[in-house]
Amino acid sequence: MSEVKTSLSESAANLSAYESYHGLTAEAIQRSFLDHLEFTLAKDRFTVTHLDQYLALAYAVRDRLIERWLRTQDTYYRADAKRVYYLSMEFLMGRTLGNAIVNLNLKEECRRALLDLGYRLEDIQETEPDAGLGNGGLGRLAACFLDSMATLALPGYGYGIRYEYGIFNQEIKDGEQVEQPDNWLRYGNPWEIARPEVLYPVHYYGEVVQFPNGNGKIAHKWIKTETVLAMAYDTPIPGYGVQNVNTLRLWSSKASREFDFHHFNEGDYISAVRSKTESETISKVLYPNDNRHSGKELRLKQEYFFVAATLQDIIRRYKKTRKTFDEFPDKVAIQLNDTHPAIAIAELMRIFLDEENIPWEKAWELTQATIAYTNHTVLPEALEKWTVELLGKVLPRHLEIIYDINYHFLRDVRVRYPNNEELVQRVSLVEEPVPGIRPKSIRMANLAIVGSHRVNGVAALHTEILKRDLFRDFALMFPEKFENKTNGITQRRWLACCNPQLASLITEAIGDKWMTDLYEMEKLIPFADDPGFRQAWQKVKQDGKDILIEVVNQTWKHKLRIDKQSLFDCQVKRIHEYKRQLLNLFHAITLYNRLRHQPNLDIVPRTIFFSGKAAPGYRLAKLIIRLINAVADIINHDVVTRDRLRVVFLPNYRVSLAEKIMPGAELSEQISTAGMEASGTGNMKFALNGALTIGTLDGANIEIAEEVGRDNIFIFGLTVEEIAKLKPHYSPWDYFHSDPELNEILNMIGAGYFSPLDKELFHPILFSLLEGGDQYFVLADYRAYVECQERVAQAYLDQDQWTRKSILNTAKMGKFSSDRTIQEYAQSIWRVSPVPVNMVTCEV
Repeated sequence: MSEVKTSLSESAANLSAYESYHGLTAEAIQRSFLDHLEFTLAKDRFTVTHLDQYLALAYAVRDRLIERWLRTQDTYYRADAKRVYYLSMEFLMGRTLGNAIVNLNLKEECRRALLDLGYRLEDIQETEPDAGLGNGGLGRLAACFLDSMATLALPGYGYGIRYEYGIFNQEIKDGEQVEQPDNWLRYGNPWEIARPEVLYPVHYYGEVVQFPNGNGKIAHKWIKTETVLAMAYDTPIPGYGVQNVNTLRLWSSKASREFDFHHFNEGDYISAVRSKTESETISKVLYPNDNRHSGKELRLKQEYFFVAATLQDIIRRYKKTRKTFDEFPDKVAIQLNDTHPAIAIAELMRIFLDEENIPWEKAWELTQATIAYTNHTVLPEALEKWTVELLGKVLPRHLEIIYDINYHFLRDVRVRYPNNEELVQRVSLVEEPVPGIRPKSIRMANLAIVGSHRVNGVAALHTEILKRDLFRDFALMFPEKFENKTNGITQRRWLACCNPQLASLITEAIGDKWMTDLYEMEKLIPFADDPGFRQAWQKVKQDGKDILIEVVNQTWKHKLRIDKQSLFDCQVKRIHEYKRQLLNLFHAITLYNRLRHQPNLDIVPRTIFFSGKAAPGYRLAKLIIRLINAVADIINHDVVTRDRLRVVFLPNYRVSLAEKIMPGAELSEQISTAGMEASGTGNMKFALNGALTIGTLDGANIEIAEEVGRDNIFIFGLTVEEIAKLKPHYSPWDYFHSDPELNEILNMIGAGYFSPLDKELFHPILFSLLEGGDQYFVLADYRAYVECQERVAQAYLDQDQWTRKSILNTAKMGKFSSDRTIQEYAQSIWRVSPVPVNMVTCEV
């Protein structure tokens, strides 16, 4: 290491210890990097690895966050600020290093510091694994929200679970998804700080006893429970352009008893550590959100685990400055990210009633005033329910409290709406059993609505569907509760970090204010008509395509040649029937068949990219992945078509892969069945990076179309209203018989054209479409989609105009920044104000 250190500049060598840890110059970063290699990692030039380089740089960057982080918490405390607590089962953070460097504005300094040592920043960043803390859009939204809260200087905290294993790593073997463990913490996590002193008990099972409380009331006590300990791990979340560094606090489960000496002394070594093993299972693995039937009890324990620990932490912080709970809603805002943390309503009531001896009416008033709920789905089957049997077994006191909440709520409903027992049954928190069909259950979405002061959807259409259909009764009873908060993305991650060339081009043209005010992008509009700027834009887009080609080369070992001039058509998202990867695939087969039948047909060369994971228990989604790969295998090896049409499945979709795909994408596939996608954020990421959208009038697509103009987006398909009219008499067979190209596609699949060794392999897909009623209207929208794709191809022929549309898409993305979304939450739901940190006036 001493020989490596000879590359230190004289100024770096003479830095003080303070500058080494806090300085923002290349020299200070270089000194800190080398110090961590030697003193933190104990490595010299003979033993240093790529992982060591990453860890040393991560620690060097983290050093520059620590003082700001501590000062931020002190500032919030001194300001007696109201704080936001964002509760989410998932935080899909991706990689942290690049984002932290961007938010600290250290990119050039880090690059220079490393180049002097013979290292490339880009290579080091590639070493970092994606944090395995989320599954999809809900978790990625939570990550964007944390970034925006810090950037807006809002006192905000994220709370979740520190999963030891992420959802899974996806491999494709013989075209089939194979799940492998995602042990993302294998080599440690330099961004987190363990807090062994922050440890809370979490209880399960047991029984509830009643006793007089001395004031003529009956009190309750939860006894004979099994206890698990929740230990905190903190990750700093830096804002951009501010000194604020907020906190993501994740809970890891620990055994309340590490070792049972009785069993050990008896020679039963397995039993001696069983308690530890079973307790720590709670935070072991993230369950995929579509696997509805397995691991139910563990999933419930996970949800309660992080909620119980979080509320204890919130109350501990509140009690530092308050002796009563009268001001609790004035100092605490709790946001439930979907129904997963909804048990927080019952848990907060339990604490108020059983531990703080607050009367029922006051406890309920405080709970409602504190908690707000975000809904993320319009699919009734996706709304979380827990059977009374399971909830009563795992959380008996909470079941009692939910019954009490329901009693008070339904009493009020009956007063407001007398003689309307059908309404009472619909809005009840308890779903009554139907023998042989469903057990008696607790409707967690109903609990979330009743126990919150605000309920929001995440796109204008989604919120209207909630009010008009899914939660119609509640919206009529409590119209003031419901409002819309259209989702957003952070431009720091999804442009500055993932597409630095495009970010630089934009900054050169309009300045860098867009980093904190995405509406500044509208200044790009005049540049759309500037031939020189369009040419520069095209070059940047082509460079993005080249990077994506390199990803394909690395994935497929250079066995798949991609035409860099072809249209890069991308659909990357969770594999689900309603997202309609099948519709996209059917279009690919349509193009393939046209070329087979007319080899000299002149078409726009196209490379169609798919990526996404299917939940392990979702058999049809996994079969769709297999069909995509089977079709790709046929098309990519056909000499007639392979130079004009490619189908590529990129395995193991994750944030870091998305960051490679978005800059190279030219067409963004957002083709979910109208009324099914709550919002979507991939549509925003693609458009921000200059891709044009082909999509249905669903989720945030509608608002994107309003912003960019219908001339700059490709809209097709049935609307929500048209689907509602068609649904009662929809016959997929009519479309099968009346459309020759569709007929040919389905017959090919049915005859085993794409599965010659197992001709019936894909029959379940055909059954779902034809016999199963085509629940997501794939066949009904097929022809409109194919015709829309023809308009796409025609538009792509005029590269000058295509580029103009691309620039305008980026220019009109101002609305879709998560900064705007968080500002709206802060103003109308949380009622919190910015608390900027001023490092200059702080004592060192």
